[in-house]
Amino acid sequence: MTPPISRRRFLAGAGVLAVGGGALAAGCAEEPAPAATAGAVPLAFIPFRGRHQAGITAQPSPAVGLMAAFSVLARDRAELAAMFRDLTDEIDALMAGRPPEVRDPAYPPVDSGILGPEPAPDNLSVIVSVGASLFDERYGLADRRPRELVEMPFLANDRLDPERSHGDLLLTVQAEHSDTVVFALRQLMRRTRRTLTLRWVVDGFNRRSAPGEKGTGSPRNLLGFLDGTANLATDPALMARHVWTSPADDEPGWTAGGSYHVVRVIRMLVEFWDRTPLAEQEALIGRHKNSGAPLGADHETDAPDYASDPEGAVTPLDAHIRLANPRTPATERNLILRRGFSYTRGYDGAGQLDQGLAFVSYQRSLESGFLAVQRRLNGEPLEEYIRPEGGGFFFALPGVPTRGGHLAEGLLA
Repeated sequence: MTPPISRRRFLAGAGVLAVGGGALAAGCAEEPAPAATAGAVPLAFIPFRGRHQAGITAQPSPAVGLMAAFSVLARDRAELAAMFRDLTDEIDALMAGRPPEVRDPAYPPVDSGILGPEPAPDNLSVIVSVGASLFDERYGLADRRPRELVEMPFLANDRLDPERSHGDLLLTVQAEHSDTVVFALRQLMRRTRRTLTLRWVVDGFNRRSAPGEKGTGSPRNLLGFLDGTANLATDPALMARHVWTSPADDEPGWTAGGSYHVVRVIRMLVEFWDRTPLAEQEALIGRHKNSGAPLGADHETDAPDYASDPEGAVTPLDAHIRLANPRTPATERNLILRRGFSYTRGYDGAGQLDQGLAFVSYQRSLESGFLAVQRRLNGEPLEEYIRPEGGGFFFALPGVPTRGGHLAEGLLA
Protein backbone atom coordinates (compact mmCIF):
# COMPACT_ATOMS: atom_id res chain seq x y z
CA MET A 1 0.00 0.00 0.00
CA THR A 2 1.38 3.39 -0.96
CA PRO A 3 1.98 5.59 2.11
CA PRO A 4 0.05 8.86 2.26
CA ILE A 5 1.77 11.87 0.74
CA SER A 6 2.36 14.60 3.30
CA ARG A 7 1.91 18.26 2.48
CA ARG A 8 5.65 18.71 3.02
CA ARG A 9 6.64 16.07 0.44
CA PHE A 10 4.00 17.29 -2.01
CA LEU A 11 5.39 20.82 -1.93
CA ALA A 12 8.96 19.59 -2.27
CA GLY A 13 8.03 17.36 -5.20
CA ALA A 14 6.29 20.24 -6.92
CA GLY A 15 9.41 22.37 -6.63
CA VAL A 16 7.76 24.81 -4.18
CA LEU A 17 9.93 26.12 -1.37
CA ALA A 18 7.84 26.99 1.67
CA VAL A 19 9.71 29.63 3.65
CA GLY A 20 8.96 31.78 6.66
CA GLY A 21 8.87 31.49 10.40
CA GLY A 22 6.36 30.80 13.11
CA ALA A 23 7.89 29.97 16.46
CA LEU A 24 5.90 27.09 17.86
CA ALA A 25 8.31 26.67 20.75
CA ALA A 26 11.40 28.65 21.50
CA GLY A 27 13.63 25.72 22.28
CA CYS A 28 11.66 25.22 25.39
CA ALA A 29 8.02 24.79 26.11
CA GLU A 30 5.31 25.23 28.66
CA GLU A 31 6.48 25.21 32.28
CA PRO A 32 6.56 21.66 33.66
CA ALA A 33 3.88 20.93 36.23
CA PRO A 34 4.78 18.64 39.13
CA ALA A 35 1.24 17.41 39.78
CA ALA A 36 -0.37 14.65 37.73
CA THR A 37 -3.82 16.21 37.50
CA ALA A 38 -5.44 19.52 38.25
CA GLY A 39 -7.20 17.88 41.17
CA ALA A 40 -3.84 17.08 42.75
CA VAL A 41 -2.60 20.68 42.59
CA PRO A 42 -2.86 22.51 45.93
CA LEU A 43 -5.17 25.49 45.57
CA ALA A 44 -4.22 28.78 47.17
CA PHE A 45 -4.54 32.54 46.96
CA ILE A 46 -1.38 33.78 45.26
CA PRO A 47 0.06 36.95 46.86
CA PHE A 48 -0.21 39.94 44.55
CA ARG A 49 2.48 42.14 46.11
CA GLY A 50 6.10 41.64 45.15
CA ARG A 51 8.97 42.98 43.08
CA HIS A 52 7.71 41.03 40.05
CA GLN A 53 4.21 40.13 38.92
CA ALA A 54 3.57 36.75 40.53
CA GLY A 55 1.68 35.18 37.63
CA ILE A 56 4.79 35.12 35.44
CA THR A 57 6.46 32.47 37.59
CA ALA A 58 3.47 30.96 39.43
CA GLN A 59 3.97 27.24 40.10
CA PRO A 60 2.59 24.99 38.87
CA SER A 61 1.67 26.63 35.59
CA PRO A 62 -2.10 27.19 35.35
CA ALA A 63 -4.58 24.71 33.90
CA VAL A 64 -6.51 27.45 32.08
CA GLY A 65 -5.59 30.89 30.86
CA LEU A 66 -6.95 33.88 29.01
CA MET A 67 -5.33 36.89 27.37
CA ALA A 68 -7.38 39.99 26.66
CA ALA A 69 -5.94 42.99 24.81
CA PHE A 70 -7.46 46.45 25.23
CA SER A 71 -7.36 49.92 23.75
CA VAL A 72 -6.92 52.64 26.39
CA LEU A 73 -9.49 55.47 26.31
CA ALA A 74 -8.14 57.57 29.20
CA ARG A 75 -8.35 61.24 28.28
CA ASP A 76 -5.10 62.28 29.93
CA ARG A 77 -2.23 61.02 32.06
CA ALA A 78 -4.10 61.59 35.32
CA GLU A 79 -6.98 59.42 34.14
CA LEU A 80 -4.46 56.82 32.94
CA ALA A 81 -2.93 56.72 36.41
CA ALA A 82 -6.38 56.34 37.95
CA MET A 83 -7.03 53.39 35.64
CA PHE A 84 -3.85 51.65 36.81
CA ARG A 85 -4.78 52.30 40.44
CA ASP A 86 -8.19 50.73 39.84
CA LEU A 87 -6.61 47.73 38.14
CA THR A 88 -4.19 47.29 41.02
CA ASP A 89 -6.92 47.40 43.63
CA GLU A 90 -9.16 44.99 41.73
CA ILE A 91 -6.37 42.50 40.96
CA ASP A 92 -5.21 42.57 44.57
CA ALA A 93 -8.76 41.79 45.72
CA LEU A 94 -9.27 39.02 43.15
CA MET A 95 -5.99 37.24 43.88
CA ALA A 96 -6.62 37.48 47.63
CA GLY A 97 -10.17 36.13 47.30
CA ARG A 98 -11.62 39.18 49.01
CA PRO A 99 -15.43 38.72 49.38
CA PRO A 100 -17.45 41.24 47.39
CA GLU A 101 -19.17 44.16 49.04
CA VAL A 102 -22.83 43.59 49.88
CA ARG A 103 -24.98 46.34 48.37
CA ASP A 104 -28.58 47.39 48.64
CA PRO A 105 -30.52 45.08 46.27
CA ALA A 106 -32.01 48.14 44.62
CA TYR A 107 -28.63 48.56 42.89
CA PRO A 108 -26.73 46.18 40.59
CA PRO A 109 -24.49 43.78 42.54
CA VAL A 110 -20.78 44.54 42.65
CA ASP A 111 -19.88 41.24 41.03
CA SER A 112 -21.42 38.63 38.73
CA GLY A 113 -21.89 36.06 41.50
CA ILE A 114 -20.32 33.32 39.36
CA LEU A 115 -18.10 32.17 42.24
CA GLY A 116 -20.62 32.69 45.03
CA PRO A 117 -20.35 35.02 48.02
CA GLU A 118 -16.86 33.83 49.07
CA PRO A 119 -14.57 32.85 46.17
CA ALA A 120 -12.51 29.75 46.93
CA PRO A 121 -8.74 29.64 46.35
CA ASP A 122 -7.95 28.65 42.75
CA ASN A 123 -4.35 29.78 42.08
CA LEU A 124 -5.68 32.86 40.31
CA SER A 125 -3.13 35.33 39.00
CA VAL A 126 -3.38 38.36 36.72
CA ILE A 127 -0.50 39.85 34.72
CA VAL A 128 -0.64 43.38 33.30
CA SER A 129 1.48 44.28 30.27
CA VAL A 130 1.61 47.34 28.04
CA GLY A 131 2.04 47.62 24.28
CA ALA A 132 4.15 50.02 22.23
CA SER A 133 1.07 52.02 21.22
CA LEU A 134 0.60 53.23 24.81
CA PHE A 135 3.77 55.29 24.33
CA ASP A 136 2.41 57.45 21.52
CA GLU A 137 1.66 61.16 21.89
CA ARG A 138 -1.50 60.77 24.03
CA TYR A 139 0.10 60.63 27.47
CA GLY A 140 3.58 62.08 27.00
CA LEU A 141 5.30 58.74 27.61
CA ALA A 142 7.37 58.46 24.42
CA ASP A 143 10.69 58.96 26.22
CA ARG A 144 9.79 56.22 28.71
CA ARG A 145 9.12 53.45 26.19
CA PRO A 146 11.16 50.29 26.84
CA ARG A 147 14.03 50.43 24.36
CA GLU A 148 13.13 47.29 22.36
CA LEU A 149 9.33 47.58 22.58
CA VAL A 150 7.80 47.98 19.12
CA GLU A 151 4.58 46.84 17.49
CA MET A 152 5.08 43.21 16.54
CA PRO A 153 6.06 43.18 12.86
CA PHE A 154 5.02 40.65 10.25
CA LEU A 155 7.59 37.89 10.52
CA ALA A 156 8.11 35.33 7.78
CA ASN A 157 5.06 33.05 7.33
CA ASP A 158 2.81 35.39 9.35
CA ARG A 159 -0.77 36.16 8.40
CA LEU A 160 -1.53 38.55 11.22
CA ASP A 161 -5.18 39.51 11.60
CA PRO A 162 -5.31 43.18 12.75
CA GLU A 163 -8.39 42.38 14.81
CA ARG A 164 -6.44 39.75 16.79
CA SER A 165 -3.15 41.62 17.13
CA HIS A 166 -1.44 44.34 19.20
CA GLY A 167 -3.08 46.56 21.82
CA ASP A 168 -2.33 49.30 24.36
CA LEU A 169 -2.70 46.96 27.33
CA LEU A 170 -2.83 43.19 27.84
CA LEU A 171 -4.38 41.32 30.75
CA THR A 172 -3.33 37.70 31.27
CA VAL A 173 -5.66 35.84 33.64
CA GLN A 174 -4.72 32.34 34.86
CA ALA A 175 -6.28 29.84 37.27
CA GLU A 176 -7.20 26.18 37.69
CA HIS A 177 -10.81 26.52 36.51
CA SER A 178 -12.44 28.41 33.66
CA ASP A 179 -15.17 30.02 35.76
CA THR A 180 -12.51 31.68 37.92
CA VAL A 181 -10.85 33.16 34.85
CA VAL A 182 -14.16 34.38 33.39
CA PHE A 183 -15.15 35.90 36.74
CA ALA A 184 -11.85 37.78 37.05
CA LEU A 185 -12.01 39.17 33.52
CA ARG A 186 -15.55 40.44 34.01
CA GLN A 187 -14.61 42.11 37.28
CA LEU A 188 -11.60 43.82 35.71
CA MET A 189 -13.66 45.02 32.76
CA ARG A 190 -16.43 46.25 35.07
CA ARG A 191 -13.92 48.28 37.08
CA THR A 192 -12.30 49.89 34.01
CA ARG A 193 -15.21 50.24 31.59
CA ARG A 194 -14.65 54.00 31.19
CA THR A 195 -11.00 53.70 30.22
CA LEU A 196 -10.52 50.30 28.55
CA THR A 197 -12.27 48.81 25.54
CA LEU A 198 -11.76 45.22 24.49
CA ARG A 199 -9.71 44.59 21.34
CA TRP A 200 -9.24 40.78 21.21
CA VAL A 201 -9.35 37.72 23.46
CA VAL A 202 -7.82 34.25 23.27
CA ASP A 203 -8.41 31.63 25.93
CA GLY A 204 -7.16 28.09 26.35
CA PHE A 205 -5.98 25.25 28.53
CA ASN A 206 -3.14 22.98 29.59
CA ARG A 207 -3.89 19.42 30.64
CA ARG A 208 -1.13 18.14 32.88
CA SER A 209 0.15 14.59 32.55
CA ALA A 210 1.60 12.23 35.14
CA PRO A 211 5.34 12.85 35.66
CA GLY A 212 6.23 9.15 35.37
CA GLU A 213 9.76 7.81 35.28
CA LYS A 214 12.21 10.51 34.18
CA GLY A 215 9.37 12.65 32.91
CA THR A 216 8.29 16.20 33.66
CA GLY A 217 4.51 15.89 33.75
CA SER A 218 4.35 18.32 30.84
CA PRO A 219 1.07 18.87 28.99
CA ARG A 220 0.64 17.85 25.36
CA ASN A 221 0.01 20.42 22.69
CA LEU A 222 -2.56 19.97 19.94
CA LEU A 223 0.01 18.33 17.67
CA GLY A 224 0.09 15.56 20.27
CA PHE A 225 3.64 16.17 21.53
CA LEU A 226 4.68 16.82 25.12
CA ASP A 227 5.13 20.56 25.47
CA GLY A 228 7.25 21.44 28.45
CA THR A 229 10.51 19.56 28.58
CA ALA A 230 13.28 22.12 28.24
CA ASN A 231 11.69 25.27 29.62
CA LEU A 232 13.83 27.77 31.48
CA ALA A 233 13.79 26.93 35.18
CA THR A 234 12.39 29.67 37.38
CA ASP A 235 15.13 29.77 40.01
CA PRO A 236 16.07 33.38 40.92
CA ALA A 237 19.53 33.35 39.33
CA LEU A 238 18.28 32.18 35.93
CA MET A 239 15.32 34.54 36.04
CA ALA A 240 17.61 37.47 36.81
CA ARG A 241 19.86 36.53 33.93
CA HIS A 242 17.28 35.77 31.25
CA VAL A 243 13.86 37.21 32.19
CA TRP A 244 13.83 40.29 34.44
CA THR A 245 14.93 43.68 33.18
CA SER A 246 17.79 44.96 35.34
CA PRO A 247 18.68 48.48 36.54
CA ALA A 248 22.01 47.89 34.74
CA ASP A 249 20.28 47.49 31.36
CA ASP A 250 20.09 50.28 28.82
CA GLU A 251 16.43 50.81 29.66
CA PRO A 252 14.30 53.48 31.38
CA GLY A 253 14.72 53.09 35.12
CA TRP A 254 11.07 52.25 35.78
CA THR A 255 11.33 48.99 33.80
CA ALA A 256 13.54 47.19 36.36
CA GLY A 257 11.76 44.04 37.50
CA GLY A 258 9.57 43.83 34.41
CA SER A 259 9.98 41.66 31.33
CA TYR A 260 9.43 41.73 27.58
CA HIS A 261 6.27 39.75 26.89
CA VAL A 262 5.67 38.04 23.54
CA VAL A 263 2.30 36.62 22.48
CA ARG A 264 1.93 34.64 19.25
CA VAL A 265 -1.45 33.12 18.39
CA ILE A 266 -0.24 30.24 16.22
CA ARG A 267 -2.84 28.25 14.34
CA MET A 268 -2.00 24.59 13.79
CA LEU A 269 -3.16 23.13 10.47
CA VAL A 270 -4.28 19.97 12.22
CA GLU A 271 -5.99 18.34 9.24
CA PHE A 272 -2.66 18.31 7.34
CA TRP A 273 -0.79 17.22 10.46
CA ASP A 274 -3.12 14.31 11.16
CA ARG A 275 -2.40 12.92 7.67
CA THR A 276 1.39 13.06 8.16
CA PRO A 277 3.24 9.79 8.95
CA LEU A 278 4.39 9.47 12.55
CA ALA A 279 8.04 9.13 11.55
CA GLU A 280 7.88 12.45 9.73
CA GLN A 281 6.08 14.15 12.62
CA GLU A 282 8.83 13.03 14.99
CA ALA A 283 11.55 14.15 12.59
CA LEU A 284 9.93 17.59 12.30
CA ILE A 285 9.81 18.04 16.08
CA GLY A 286 12.95 16.11 17.05
CA ARG A 287 11.26 14.02 19.76
CA HIS A 288 9.40 10.74 20.08
CA LYS A 289 5.68 11.46 20.24
CA ASN A 290 4.64 9.08 23.01
CA SER A 291 7.52 9.45 25.48
CA GLY A 292 8.67 12.97 24.63
CA ALA A 293 12.27 11.71 24.59
CA PRO A 294 14.71 13.22 22.07
CA LEU A 295 15.12 11.04 19.00
CA GLY A 296 17.35 8.09 19.83
CA ALA A 297 16.81 8.50 23.60
CA ASP A 298 14.50 6.78 26.08
CA HIS A 299 13.26 9.42 28.51
CA GLU A 300 11.72 12.85 28.13
CA THR A 301 14.36 14.51 30.28
CA ASP A 302 17.32 13.01 28.38
CA ALA A 303 19.38 15.79 26.79
CA PRO A 304 19.88 15.48 23.03
CA ASP A 305 23.53 14.93 22.10
CA TYR A 306 23.95 17.13 19.05
CA ALA A 307 27.76 17.15 19.29
CA SER A 308 27.92 13.45 18.44
CA ASP A 309 25.34 13.85 15.66
CA PRO A 310 26.88 16.59 13.47
CA GLU A 311 25.25 15.38 10.24
CA GLY A 312 21.76 15.02 11.73
CA ALA A 313 21.57 11.25 11.35
CA VAL A 314 19.61 10.97 14.62
CA THR A 315 18.07 14.43 15.04
CA PRO A 316 17.65 16.20 11.68
CA LEU A 317 19.52 19.49 11.45
CA ASP A 318 16.22 21.25 10.71
CA ALA A 319 14.23 19.60 13.52
CA HIS A 320 12.31 22.13 15.59
CA ILE A 321 14.03 21.49 18.90
CA ARG A 322 17.49 21.55 17.33
CA LEU A 323 16.96 24.87 15.57
CA ALA A 324 15.24 26.49 18.54
CA ASN A 325 17.84 25.45 21.09
CA PRO A 326 21.09 24.15 19.56
CA ARG A 327 22.49 23.78 23.09
CA THR A 328 25.73 25.59 22.36
CA PRO A 329 27.54 28.08 24.63
CA ALA A 330 26.74 30.85 22.13
CA THR A 331 22.98 30.19 22.16
CA GLU A 332 22.65 29.74 25.92
CA ARG A 333 22.00 33.49 26.23
CA ASN A 334 18.83 33.09 24.12
CA LEU A 335 16.90 31.13 26.76
CA ILE A 336 13.37 32.36 27.47
CA LEU A 337 10.54 31.52 29.86
CA ARG A 338 7.52 29.88 28.20
CA ARG A 339 4.01 30.21 29.66
CA GLY A 340 1.62 29.47 26.77
CA PHE A 341 -1.50 27.33 26.36
CA SER A 342 -3.50 25.50 23.71
CA TYR A 343 -6.64 27.07 22.27
CA THR A 344 -9.58 26.07 20.09
CA ARG A 345 -11.89 28.55 18.34
CA GLY A 346 -14.33 26.28 16.54
CA TYR A 347 -13.88 26.20 12.75
CA ASP A 348 -13.37 28.55 9.84
CA GLY A 349 -15.38 29.27 6.70
CA ALA A 350 -13.69 26.41 4.87
CA GLY A 351 -14.80 23.90 7.50
CA GLN A 352 -11.29 23.55 8.93
CA LEU A 353 -10.70 23.36 12.68
CA ASP A 354 -9.34 26.58 14.17
CA GLN A 355 -6.97 25.26 16.84
CA GLY A 356 -3.46 25.96 17.94
CA LEU A 357 -1.04 27.37 20.46
CA ALA A 358 -1.16 30.70 22.23
CA PHE A 359 2.61 30.97 22.47
CA VAL A 360 3.79 33.16 25.36
CA SER A 361 7.34 33.99 26.34
CA TYR A 362 9.03 36.33 28.80
CA GLN A 363 12.58 37.54 28.31
CA ARG A 364 14.96 40.23 29.44
CA SER A 365 15.54 41.27 25.82
CA LEU A 366 13.43 40.77 22.71
CA GLU A 367 16.52 40.86 20.53
CA SER A 368 18.55 38.23 22.38
CA GLY A 369 15.46 36.24 23.42
CA PHE A 370 12.47 35.60 21.17
CA LEU A 371 13.80 37.30 18.04
CA ALA A 372 17.11 35.43 18.15
CA VAL A 373 15.26 32.12 18.39
CA GLN A 374 12.82 33.17 15.68
CA ARG A 375 15.63 33.87 13.24
CA ARG A 376 16.92 30.32 13.69
CA LEU A 377 13.44 28.90 13.10
CA ASN A 378 12.74 30.84 9.91
CA GLY A 379 12.32 28.33 7.11
CA GLU A 380 11.96 25.26 9.34
CA PRO A 381 9.91 22.41 7.80
CA LEU A 382 7.37 22.66 10.64
CA GLU A 383 6.17 25.96 9.16
CA GLU A 384 4.06 24.05 6.67
CA TYR A 385 1.81 22.95 9.52
CA ILE A 386 1.52 26.19 11.50
CA ARG A 387 0.45 29.78 10.78
CA PRO A 388 0.87 32.73 13.18
CA GLU A 389 -2.32 34.78 13.02
CA GLY A 390 -2.23 37.21 15.94
CA GLY A 391 -0.70 38.38 19.20
CA GLY A 392 1.77 41.16 19.87
CA PHE A 393 4.84 42.44 21.66
CA PHE A 394 4.23 43.83 25.15
CA PHE A 395 6.15 44.73 28.29
CA ALA A 396 5.04 43.08 31.54
CA LEU A 397 5.10 45.78 34.19
CA PRO A 398 7.26 45.46 37.31
CA GLY A 399 5.43 44.24 40.39
CA VAL A 400 4.04 46.29 43.25
CA PRO A 401 6.22 45.55 46.29
CA THR A 402 4.52 47.76 48.87
CA ARG A 403 0.96 48.38 49.93
CA GLY A 404 -0.24 51.73 48.70
CA GLY A 405 1.70 51.45 45.46
CA HIS A 406 0.14 50.64 42.11
CA LEU A 407 1.02 49.13 38.75
CA ALA A 408 2.86 51.49 36.36
CA GLU A 409 3.63 53.84 39.25
CA GLY A 410 7.23 54.25 38.11
CA LEU A 411 6.22 54.70 34.48
CA LEU A 412 3.79 57.51 35.35
CA ALA A 413 5.84 59.19 38.08
